[in-house]
Parts: sequence; structure tokens; C-alpha cells
Amino acid sequence: MLIAILLVLAAGQVFAGQDTWTGVERVVAVGDVHGDFQAFTEVLRSAGVIDGKDHWKCGETHLVQAGDILDRGAESRKVMDLLISLEKEAEKAGGAVHSLIGNHEAMNVYGDLRYVTPGEFAAFRTADSTPVRERMWEQYARGLESRPGPDAKKKWEDEHPLGWFEHRAAFGPMGVYGKWLRSKNAIVKVNDSMYVHGGISAKFLSRNIRQINEEVAAELQDFSKLIPGSVAMAGDGPLWYRGLAQGRETELADHVSKLLQTYGVKRIVIAHTPTPGVVLPRFGGKVVMIDVGLSEVYGSRRACLLIEDNKLYAIHRGEKILLPSGGAMDTLRYLRQAEALEPNPGALRSFIRAFQASQGNRD
Repeated sequence: MLIAILLVLAAGQVFAGQDTWTGVERVVAVGDVHGDFQAFTEVLRSAGVIDGKDHWKCGETHLVQAGDILDRGAESRKVMDLLISLEKEAEKAGGAVHSLIGNHEAMNVYGDLRYVTPGEFAAFRTADSTPVRERMWEQYARGLESRPGPDAKKKWEDEHPLGWFEHRAAFGPMGVYGKWLRSKNAIVKVNDSMYVHGGISAKFLSRNIRQINEEVAAELQDFSKLIPGSVAMAGDGPLWYRGLAQGRETELADHVSKLLQTYGVKRIVIAHTPTPGVVLPRFGGKVVMIDVGLSEVYGSRRACLLIEDNKLYAIHRGEKILLPSGGAMDTLRYLRQAEALEPNPGALRSFIRAFQASQGNRD
């Protein structure tokens, strides 16, 4: 009943914050983190964003975290706490942190917990977690038509590990992380680049940035708006779409050109779909993929995007590499530089071989 009341009170509080910035001299963009605090902080330090004590050290830089800080890893809470802290420190320094809504942020808000790990629930465990769970079980059992047996209780407890209820409260409308996530954009535009977790399909091209952000916010405030095809849940929506990452460039070239023209940008930066371990341009640099697989579950890769002086770089294993501006030879140069820095370059090496084969060059 309390949750229902809170949802009603929260309904209609549509986020209408700023989503466009100009005149930013330096931008660092990081892809999916998936609960790997160590990977995230290592990459931020390599890009000069934070110091050895995890404090903001890069002045007026803008940091874009492109969604999916949650699930799959055990330290999602630590990542959120760090981002919340960095937001305040960056603002004081004249910079900014943009934490975008990804599909996993949305899922945690509306209760799809398929990918929440035991460690993530355990991070919310307190000294009162056992009695809290026992009271919730008793309430649940009273609502059943027949008295449940011991096996039923064990199954229910397995589905609700200690920390589960505290986790759900924290992601609720009045919870610290629920309020924080509900205040975030799905898309931001910084200078001549647009940042979104999944991408923009043809279906959503008629909506501007503000409309998409407000629709996602409205859906996460009022779950009755979460229907098949809604912005936050649609498979071809901005949180889930993989076409820009996986579609054939020849087939989507016109769509990408129209997308950039519609939003008035030179490129769209996406996460969501892992690369072979590098910041990867597509469509001649009009699309840049930044989900390099930071987390341990995806290979513990270490790279992020840097834009400064109107040039694009990868910070790869702490080294600054100019992204290819076009042409097979320039792309191969970039991939070889990244490969040389990788301790376990198997996936990247296979990608390079496939790239060479696609260009008719198997040397």
C-alpha cells in the first residue's frame, strides 16, 4: 500500500533538466560498467578524471557515463555513490558529470531484476535484514490460500536474499538511488556529439532530445506508462536499440546521415553493445561505440573516449591514441596500436583479422 501511494505521489513529476551543452573543451565518455568499481576508477584515473583518492581532478571537463552501471557485478552501489559524489565535485570545479539512463538502470527502477547479482543485494544488507525479511514472509504467507510448507519458504527466501527489500526501497521513488536515477537523462548533447545508451532507430527519429528524455522520465515515474513499445522498454528504443552497433553500414548509412542532420550533430556516441575491447568508430566516425567491456564479466578491458581540441582519441590502457578519421589503413593503424597495449589481445586480434579480410587484405 505504501509503495502504491508513493508511486501515485511521484506520478507526473516529469524531469525537465538541461540536456544540451556547448563550449565544452574536454569530454571523457565511458561505456557500460556493470558493477565493476575497480575497472571504472582505473579508467577514470587513466583519463585524468579522478585522483588516487577518487576525487574529481579535471576542472571543467565533462564526464559522460553512458548507462549500465548496474547489474552483473557486485559493486554497483559503490559506482553510484562515486558518481553522486563526483557530480557535486565537478559542479564546484566548473565541470559536469552526465550519468545516462541505460536499459539496466530502467530495469532496476521498474523491478526487472534478472541480472542483479547476489553481491548487489548483499551490498544493501543491514543488521535488520533478517527480521525485515521474516516480517515480509509472514505477510506474504498470510495472503496465501493454504499454509505454506518449509520448501515454499526456502524457495521464497532464495528469491528474496538478505538485502533484497532494502535494495528495492533504495530504488523506489523516495529511495536515494531511485530519486537519483529518475532525475537522469536518456540522451545528452555536448558540443557536436550526441550520447545515448543504445541508439536512435527510425521509429524514434521524429522525437527531439527533450521529448525522449521526458517520455523516459514519465515512464519511470508512472509504471502504468510502461507498455510494449514505450520509449524505455521498446527493443528499438534508445535504451535497447542495437542497429547502429550491429547493422550493416551500407543498409543504415542513410539513416545515420538523417539522424545526425535531425539532431544537428557530427556523431552519435553509443554504449550497450560490447566491442572487441576498443573504442570503435563506425559509419566513417559518425557512430562511436564505447562499451569496450570494462567489467570482469566482459573481459576486463580498459578504454574510454576522449574528445578535446576537436579531435577524438581513445584512452586505451592509459595511452592516448588518435581515433581513425577514415580509410582502412588508418583504422588498421589504430587497431594495431590498441592491440600492442593489450595483455590478452585474442578477441581484438580476431577482429583485426576479420577486418583485414573484409578489405581484401590478409597479410
